[in-house]
Amino acid sequence: DRIGSAMNRKIYLDYASSTPIDKKVLEAMMPYLKRHFGNPSSTHQFGQKARVALELAREQVASFLHCKADEVIFTSGATEANNLAIQGVIRSTLRLRSGQAKPHIVTTAIEHESVLEPCRTLEREGTAEVTYVVPNREGLIKVEDVKKAIQPNTILVSVMYVNSEVGTIEPIEEIGELLKGFPSTPLSFESEPEGSSLRVEDRAGKILFHTDAVQAANFLECDVEKMGVDLLTLSGHKIYGPKGVGVLYRREKTFIQGIVEGGGQEDGLRSGTENVAAIVGMGVAVEELESPRRMIATITIRQLRDKLIKAVLRKIPDSELTGSSERRLANNAHFRFEGVEGRDLVIMLDQKGIAVSTGSACSEKTQDASHVLLALGFSKKVALSSLRITLGKQTKLEEIENVVKVLSQSVDRLRKTKV
Repeated sequence: DRIGSAMNRKIYLDYASSTPIDKKVLEAMMPYLKRHFGNPSSTHQFGQKARVALELAREQVASFLHCKADEVIFTSGATEANNLAIQGVIRSTLRLRSGQAKPHIVTTAIEHESVLEPCRTLEREGTAEVTYVVPNREGLIKVEDVKKAIQPNTILVSVMYVNSEVGTIEPIEEIGELLKGFPSTPLSFESEPEGSSLRVEDRAGKILFHTDAVQAANFLECDVEKMGVDLLTLSGHKIYGPKGVGVLYRREKTFIQGIVEGGGQEDGLRSGTENVAAIVGMGVAVEELESPRRMIATITIRQLRDKLIKAVLRKIPDSELTGSSERRLANNAHFRFEGVEGRDLVIMLDQKGIAVSTGSACSEKTQDASHVLLALGFSKKVALSSLRITLGKQTKLEEIENVVKVLSQSVDRLRKTKV
């Protein structure tokens, strides 16, 4: 048909869900999938070959984050890193505190599920109290609202760098500045954590700051000193690296308790034999984030994204851009189409060879409206009409032109079927 004939090949526009592995990344990984298979904890040459590669990757990540190598903890992905940050801080505090109120967390209503679910679990257990800051209509968290949410027993603030659905960039540096000077009631501790070089007074009274930077890393600077964060999460498969690997940056002297017990790998915080090949790939993928090629690609992606937004809003009646028009990630375009369910649109576009999504891949399997859009104040019906299109470094102008044409015809067809 007319739509099908417009498509010469499949078009992938769901880069926020996952990116293809970069050729350079794959080449770096292959020797550790074939020849260099030793366990990095082994003392023989096979093991030490793997250890050297692992530590090089740690240095590569540290260089990107502007931190020390021993502040980089490798995990199985962003979900584990977020859980380690949130549960690790709370459970370490419970070990150290005595006779005080429950520890309090400040987070937002639009975080990824891997932040929200640990917080809800801690609430259900009666282990911690949580305040969920609500954004404005554009998905922006106000620094003043974070300040108002802080209580005397607040020990952790967790705010994502970029919202994974609507692409709004949050004021992380400003929140970091707020927390640096925020007066908090000093906590009293019974003792130092066993086996730790951390002094009790190093931890007392400090509100820790965590950010999920998974979506941000491809396009934004992640200098942990400028951001003022104590904990930061990265994911391999969002930056043209492999799946199954992530990073938790943990600032020196920030004590957290591991949630996976065993052989004590990764400074005792993430037991289990390291996924060396994936970690090597993560290191190269992170190193590539600062290459001139990637910076040029970002400019091109932003230009194509702007063309897409203008064309969609011009050609499709009753369409609206969701999120911030100014504080938006370079590759994100999130729309709502009146009278159309986003899930139906995703299926129709997929049948025509175009891959997009309604939002986070982790929540697409459900029929529920996006918790992000509900938090922005949209009704359930309106929230279900959303579509997220995210571009990547392989995206071409002709693909954008084809997508606009197919999308316009698909929206029109779906609206007619509901009349």
